[in-house]
Amino acid sequence: MAALVAAESAASPGRAETAEAAELSRALSRLLPGLEADSKLGRRRALEALQRALEAAWPDESAANPAAAAAAAAFQGPWARLLLPRLLRCLADPAEGCRALAAHLLSQGLRRAARPGDALPRLLPALAARLAGPELARGRPPEACEELRLALVQLLGLAVRLGGAGLAPHLDDAVRVLRCTLLDPFAAVRRESCECAAGLARATPDHFHMQSESLISPLMQSISHQHWKVRVAVIEATGTVIQFGNGKSVDDVLPHFAQRLFDDVPQVRQAVTSVVGGWLLDLRDRYSFFHKLIPLLLSSLEDDIPEITLMATSLWEKVGLQWQRENEEDLKDKLDFATPPPAHHPSPENRPVLGCRELVFRNLSKILPAICHDITDWVVGTRVKAAQLLAVLMLHAEDHITQHLEVILRTLQRACADEDRAVVSNCIRSAELVGVFVSPEVFLKLILSALKKSPSPACLLVLASIIRGCPREALQPHLKVIATELAQPHVCQGSENLLHGEHLLLCVQTLVSVCQEDCRGCSLQLMEVLVTIMALSGATGLSDKVQETMDGLATVQEVNSRQDLYREHIGPLVEWLAATQNDWTVHSVELLQLTVVVTHAGPALGEVLPHLMPILRSCLQPARDPQMRLRLFSCLSRVLLNAKQTIDSQGQFHHYLDTVTKDILVPNLQWHAGKTAAAIRTAAVSCLWALISSEVLSEEQIQQVQETLMPHILTTLEEDSQMTRLISCQIINRFLKSSSGIIDPDKFIRIYPELLKRLDDVSHEVRLAATSALVTWLACIKNDDGKSYYQSNIQFLYRELLVYLDDPESAVQDAVLEVLKAGSVLFPELLVRETEAVVHKHRSPAHCQQLLQHLQALPLAQ
Repeated sequence: MAALVAAESAASPGRAETAEAAELSRALSRLLPGLEADSKLGRRRALEALQRALEAAWPDESAANPAAAAAAAAFQGPWARLLLPRLLRCLADPAEGCRALAAHLLSQGLRRAARPGDALPRLLPALAARLAGPELARGRPPEACEELRLALVQLLGLAVRLGGAGLAPHLDDAVRVLRCTLLDPFAAVRRESCECAAGLARATPDHFHMQSESLISPLMQSISHQHWKVRVAVIEATGTVIQFGNGKSVDDVLPHFAQRLFDDVPQVRQAVTSVVGGWLLDLRDRYSFFHKLIPLLLSSLEDDIPEITLMATSLWEKVGLQWQRENEEDLKDKLDFATPPPAHHPSPENRPVLGCRELVFRNLSKILPAICHDITDWVVGTRVKAAQLLAVLMLHAEDHITQHLEVILRTLQRACADEDRAVVSNCIRSAELVGVFVSPEVFLKLILSALKKSPSPACLLVLASIIRGCPREALQPHLKVIATELAQPHVCQGSENLLHGEHLLLCVQTLVSVCQEDCRGCSLQLMEVLVTIMALSGATGLSDKVQETMDGLATVQEVNSRQDLYREHIGPLVEWLAATQNDWTVHSVELLQLTVVVTHAGPALGEVLPHLMPILRSCLQPARDPQMRLRLFSCLSRVLLNAKQTIDSQGQFHHYLDTVTKDILVPNLQWHAGKTAAAIRTAAVSCLWALISSEVLSEEQIQQVQETLMPHILTTLEEDSQMTRLISCQIINRFLKSSSGIIDPDKFIRIYPELLKRLDDVSHEVRLAATSALVTWLACIKNDDGKSYYQSNIQFLYRELLVYLDDPESAVQDAVLEVLKAGSVLFPELLVRETEAVVHKHRSPAHCQQLLQHLQALPLAQ
């Protein structure tokens, strides 16, 4: 080996070799035999000696040193003839340290050689052997050390930078290496390989397109690598590979790029934005891919990171301006006679340039189907991105969306039913843009048709959003049509779902806020909708919002409050409801609507008694639905408790007193078997109590009611319901107070035994109410000669009450004592005898003694 090296160094150096080169050759010849030593240590020392020799022989490499160029020329011969082949063989050395030194020396040699390209025919195959040998097929690269693989890829990158276009004949080897290293387990090797692939594409632009497709597959396999820096490097390398390679690969890459727009790392999304923007500006076949690339770039306009948004905005504007310049002839009229932004444009100062708007408009038909598909994807992130992109596209397309409106509205209706708020909010933006850019004649024909077919919450939300974006003056001629459609039963009564009610209410709120005073012509229809929402919302919390909306409607109607609004519409509202009263059940929406009107109309209710009372009389007949009657009695009771401010606001209720007592209360107080019938009697009794407690009726009118209803109330004292018994006692007490003793004696005598029975009631409250009624009953008997007619009854009453004077309940004892004191003025001597006859039987004579003391004091008082 030594002889061979000596022969190589002694060979004629030729004319080009200088004395410096000859001297370097001799120095290297002395060291090269050590590379063939059998020991690892010997080879390593030889490589280290070579490294020191090269560093000592090489001058300062600064640009100001004129000797650098001469040294490079002197080094070229010994490098190519002596060093390069031996160092390449050392790349396969069994010792890892030797291989590392060899790679380092090769890197130094390439940098210092005058013609580094001359080394490529031998360097590239050697690198391919170490990085893409046959062992790779068995799952491991020939070079086992990760750091060495990194050094070799860096060496390849250096060769690419220094070799330039001279790499073209060796493109196969370089691509074969990169196909393997792009999938290397070591993340740093992948990053370096990406830089190397991009450099190779830039260095060989005339030939690279023939090999570029083979790099796409490994790049796409690395694009989802766990290290974000690798993902960024892969994206940037892919951009360069396709830029200088075959444009057909764009189709293979785009799905992966679209997925990276969902990456959690902003730098990855920023890399996608930058690469796609670069393709739209510089890709040779970009016109063929506009409809595929534009959605990716526009998606970045809605990114959460402001820097990415700004970059995307800047790139998109450059793309639009460049396309505008390239198609200036086609756009001449539009450029010369530029149309101003629509009056209700959401951001006229940031309106996209003409080129951007035209690009979107011309490609919208190709982009829209994909968005319509993705907006219902099972992945939430995909749906959000699609909804954001749809809004951006519509903002660019402006009035050109009219030709795609049917598809857009259908998509928005599906997307507005999404569970994710971000999807819905972006679809609301898109719907508002429909109102901005499309004529109401067009969108109402489509949206109202959809509403007739299937009135869904999503459809109502889309309609409300469109109305919000539409100009007031454009909507004004169509207000009556919209309000009438919303008031249709299949729309406003379409569902008891809370969301349906919220979105229906939103439609009304939006109409009122957008159209203001123009709503006067459709105020009745809007009131019908609001009443229906309140009726169906129940306890879901919409009532307050409905009341606020009514206040807003009252304001645009220029009336003082919603009470005045009810007064304006109460007549038509009640007539509207009365049309179907014969078919009502407890499940009828009209029943709920009537309840809302009666409960909330306030003083206006007194103006429609001629229409209201027939409805109540018809619906409260015993043949009608029991549950419906219960609900109506409850509603009527609430109104009667505040009758002066509601049903009797005009002082006309007394004209309908006979209707209430004879046609409504009497039939419902009659006894029928069953718990439902008992509940109805309880409701009727409560309603009667509300009536006589409301201060609407005069004493004479109460007496009329008493003459009609007293027999029925006496029977309700036996009801199973404690409330019914209690209220019945209170009603009898009130009847007796208003009678002033003017009652038929036979009817009068029938009252006290029923009250006396209530002293045995299981309810403490009922017993006390009964004693109070007995006090009033005794007070109705005048202390004159006519009282003798009642003596036997009063004696019986005394005896029974004296029994309860020894009741276990002290409160009952006290109440009974008061009854006896009240009745003692009628027949005091009789009461004394009865008391003295039982006093010794009582467990405690205290109350009897108090009664006797009271009786003894009577003559003195008189």
